[in-house]
Amino acid sequence: MAIYINGLGNISIQDSVRKTTISSPISYSQPLVSCIDPNFKDYINPLQLRRMSKIVKRAIVSALLAVEDAGIVIPDAIISGTGLGCMADTEKFLSAMIENSEKFLQPTYFIQSTHNTIGSQIAIYLKCHNYNSTYSHISLSFDMALYDAYLQFLLGDIQSALVGGYDEMTPDYFQQLNKVGYWKENVRDSLYIAESETAGSFAGEGSIAFVLSNSPMNAYAELKGLKFLHAPKNNEEVKRFFNAFLKDNNLAAEDVDIFMMGKSGDSKHDKIYDEMAQMFFPQSQWAIYKNLSGEFYTASAFGFWSAVTSLKNKQILDIQKVNNSERNSFSNILLYNQFQNRNHSLILLSSCG
Repeated sequence: MAIYINGLGNISIQDSVRKTTISSPISYSQPLVSCIDPNFKDYINPLQLRRMSKIVKRAIVSALLAVEDAGIVIPDAIISGTGLGCMADTEKFLSAMIENSEKFLQPTYFIQSTHNTIGSQIAIYLKCHNYNSTYSHISLSFDMALYDAYLQFLLGDIQSALVGGYDEMTPDYFQQLNKVGYWKENVRDSLYIAESETAGSFAGEGSIAFVLSNSPMNAYAELKGLKFLHAPKNNEEVKRFFNAFLKDNNLAAEDVDIFMMGKSGDSKHDKIYDEMAQMFFPQSQWAIYKNLSGEFYTASAFGFWSAVTSLKNKQILDIQKVNNSERNSFSNILLYNQFQNRNHSLILLSSCG
């Protein structure tokens, strides 16, 4: 069954709202940055805004942009991926517990801190009573949400789905992750972060939504296949993972025009990207995207957006190119993500013409 991406909504650390390309990529030198938010009052009633956390505002707006772009009102399913959920509200709830000795706690922060708050708030705003599910599988959160939609389409249970990846980075959580070496000590130019030879990544955040449908309409791209690998014992297992994916999709390595990788600048874990690129796709154009999005648990949603828009525009930004193997064809993009060599995913996207 053909599955098409018909609508997009992207709020990120780049100027990406209502955009299908990033014409002037923004470089950052500070370790922690926030999304470039739209004026939420342009999309949501100000009275409702007062009761929403920032991540919920972003999620609702990106969802509204995606369904508007796709020309639908209510999707058959809302499927969300989030590694952290509403982190700011979680911190408020935990702080209140400590400050009040676990007494006289207001339930609001707890209710708003759960991971499925995001998907439920989107459903309430859209008045959608259909299938609703949330995945919180660290770096595979968005990928698993996408896989759920993929299976729902194959089963014939839905004709459209709103799928998104939503995460925020708070200063406190940033500091906690910094203590265990997640982030670089110095970021000189985030656009060239993948060239770094030191450990650690560059922190980002984002709210990216897509409408998938079994009808092409004005489709950006077609989702052809996806596959996951958890905790491989060695690189040989990763190689078998690649070979199995290519075989399952009747795809030769030379058919992959763009090999898009989730390199984050972490020298400890980025090496496997280079190894797989050189082994399987030496003739393909290699590209990256986390120099534009930063690292966060659902950054693969930004990678998905970058791959989809690249197919539609038939163009890869120069700042995303890694090698000099220019390809005239923009038929297939293979998106590869891995997180600390634990969770690996491959997503195949094809042009609609």
